[in-house]
Amino acid sequence: MVNGQIETTCDTLLRELQHIWDEVGESDAERDHMLLQLEQECLQVYRRKVDQASNAKASLQRALADSEAELASLISRLGDRPSLDRSEVRVGNLREQLSAIQPQLDELRKKQEDRMRQFVDVKARIEQITAEILGLVQNDVSTYSPVSEDDLSLKRLDDYHSQLQALQREKNERLHKVLDYVGTIHDLCAVLGMDFFKAVTEVHPSLDDSSSVQSKSISNDTLDKLARTVTSLRQEKKQRIKKLQELGTSLIEMWSLMDTPPEEQQLFQHVTCLLSMSEDEVCVQQALALDNIEQAEVEVERLDTLKASKTKELVMKKQEELDEIYRQAHMHPDLISMNNKIMAAIDSGTFDPAELLASMDLQISEAKEEASSRREIMEKVEKWMSACEEENWLDDYSRDQNRYSATRGAHLNLKRAERARVTVNKLPALVESLVAKARLWEEEHGLSFLYDGVRLLGMLEDYSLLRQEKEEEKRRARDQKRLQEQLITEQETYFGSKPSPNKPVSAKKPAGPRMNGSVDMSTNRKLSLGGGILQSSNVDMLSPRMNGATPVRAGKDGKRDRAQPIAPVNFVALSKEESVSISSVNSCEATAPIAV
Repeated sequence: MVNGQIETTCDTLLRELQHIWDEVGESDAERDHMLLQLEQECLQVYRRKVDQASNAKASLQRALADSEAELASLISRLGDRPSLDRSEVRVGNLREQLSAIQPQLDELRKKQEDRMRQFVDVKARIEQITAEILGLVQNDVSTYSPVSEDDLSLKRLDDYHSQLQALQREKNERLHKVLDYVGTIHDLCAVLGMDFFKAVTEVHPSLDDSSSVQSKSISNDTLDKLARTVTSLRQEKKQRIKKLQELGTSLIEMWSLMDTPPEEQQLFQHVTCLLSMSEDEVCVQQALALDNIEQAEVEVERLDTLKASKTKELVMKKQEELDEIYRQAHMHPDLISMNNKIMAAIDSGTFDPAELLASMDLQISEAKEEASSRREIMEKVEKWMSACEEENWLDDYSRDQNRYSATRGAHLNLKRAERARVTVNKLPALVESLVAKARLWEEEHGLSFLYDGVRLLGMLEDYSLLRQEKEEEKRRARDQKRLQEQLITEQETYFGSKPSPNKPVSAKKPAGPRMNGSVDMSTNRKLSLGGGILQSSNVDMLSPRMNGATPVRAGKDGKRDRAQPIAPVNFVALSKEESVSISSVNSCEATAPIAV
């Protein structure tokens, strides 16, 4: 219709123009020229309009191509699939195609912006944690590296998130280590009496308790410094514990030496209690403070000075302890000479108290060790001596003519006599065992086993010899008894009656020899190891042993010197019948001569 109207208008105007030309009288040539000019002008208008339309089409095509390219780029960057298929986009004219692609393009642009913000955030957090781990200061977002827009896919974002989670785990682990180190330093500083704030701020200012947990430094340098600080504090703790334990040991030793009252010891109980504690058990605040160490050192110095002034008293106490060990073990050293040397060293003032006390401690230790090695033998020696005492008593009891009388306590003596005979009967086996153990001891130690200066084997040998002599004497007594009975029978044959015997002579209890003429019971018990004195017929034979008071001592080669006599020893008491027979013999000797 528009074309028709234009055509109608153009025809009308052309007819009007020809009418005018007719009225004017224009020539045909002029008319043709003007019509040609009019056609050219119309053609130029049409061409201009066509060009404008062509340019608009090209612009739409470029816009559509740019949109499609941007859409493809966004899809590639975001890694998302398009909501519209490409074939659906190309349906319709250019304007329709451009209108169809524009919503999807706007959606992808918005998604790109959101994705970019996510990438910026996660990358910023990654770089921040990385900076914290490296110990770098990076708090301004503008300092973070830009995010590349080439790949904004979810896969890449997930990779960043995984990296961020790994860094967050590492950060948490490092923060946990830092807090553990800080807690350990706090505990160590409390025990050592040191300034915790100064110790941690020297490592890093952010480690102060007043700062938040998230702001604490977690760098490798901080962790290394914290580890070195903990190691240094633990080494210091170990050294202080060792120092206080040494001081505590010195205090206890000097308290024991000088009999310090418990009230004074209580003041340093915090020092001595560390002796039984391990390093991990020492956790009391200020337990290892320098003030405690200084106080303990001052006390040790004071006690050391006091100990030097009381060295003589301390040494004498140790000497008394040593003498008691020797006395109980009957080792019988030259105590007088030892005491004189020690007192001379103390009076001279040229000795070291510590060395002297250490020497005394060493002597006490050696004496205890030797006494311990002699203990088993000494127990048997005590049993032997006790049996010898029973033998003495049984010997005296057997010589008592009134032992069977109905006196008060006679039945108790009878029971004791039975027990004594059982004990005396065990003497040979006891002596044999004692000899074997003494010889074994001498072989192991290369020394003679001395009992109060007398060789034990010599004492046992003399005891065995005298026991043999007594057995021989008992045999001769039995022979003499038979001879006496024969003489009595002959007298009854000649005279027709039995002569009344005289009152038997009671045997006197022998007085045991003394080492130095004293009456010390322990010395008499040691030297009078036998029982009764032999009968009168053997008095001359035994007199060298009975009258000698000097004990047999061991020579340098460990053998007994037989040129010196030894104190007599007791023997097994005679039985009741043997005692009566000996008394009868004595009576016969008083009334009639004996024909041998």
